[in-house]
Amino acid sequence: VWSGRITPNKGTHHAVHAARLAGAALRLYGPVEDTDYFASDIAPYLNEEIAYLGHRSAVDLASEVGLALGALVTPLWDEPFGLVAAEALASGTPVCAFDNGALAEVVGRCGFIVPTGDTEALAQAMNNVWRINRDDCRSRAEEMFSTAAMIRGYERLYHEATHQAAQPAQAVNA
Repeated sequence: VWSGRITPNKGTHHAVHAARLAGAALRLYGPVEDTDYFASDIAPYLNEEIAYLGHRSAVDLASEVGLALGALVTPLWDEPFGLVAAEALASGTPVCAFDNGALAEVVGRCGFIVPTGDTEALAQAMNNVWRINRDDCRSRAEEMFSTAAMIRGYERLYHEATHQAAQPAQAVNA
């Protein structure tokens, strides 16, 4: 499965080409933001195996991602977080992603990170995604991205800040 805004900087065409190389089915979800790009780089490759299924509600999309063998994340820019990857992991779905921005940190051991733009490596990752334990994916999401994890992080930062503030200032020798 691939989901997101369908626009060149999200690299949808790389997901399509990787699926073709892997001989894998691919379901694309999301709003078409660039109709010319969709018409020239996506639509010509749509068929029974590679399908664009439109934009879905969060609940419906979560269900689709949860049923997928893997999720492809193909940004062509420095992704500051990688919400699509975190959401896939929360659904227990391994991720195959380009190595941009924070994606390697988000995915960790629960998928494959390949060089940006390398559709052959992405296709190879797709063919190996079944090796990733889905329970590990869900556990990673809970450990790193849950509300409890966020609260633990905030509390840690708060304690560090208050501890530093309680320390006496050191005099600077002039």
